[in-house]
Amino acid sequence: MGQLVEWPEVVTEGKTLEECRELLKDALYEMVMAYRQQGKEIPVGGALLEQVPVEV
Repeated sequence: MGQLVEWPEVVTEGKTLEECRELLKDALYEMVMAYRQQGKEIPVGGALLEQVPVEV
């Protein structure tokens, strides 16, 4: 599962980490387009927080 810190409404999941990242990019693009159409301010940020599963 992936979520963007600056865009908490952008959530997705993929079978692999790479797929999840690609789906997040697509979802973010769509969200930016929606914000522009609605005249909303686009959040800016550069944080990267990544969790990965660990088997114990």
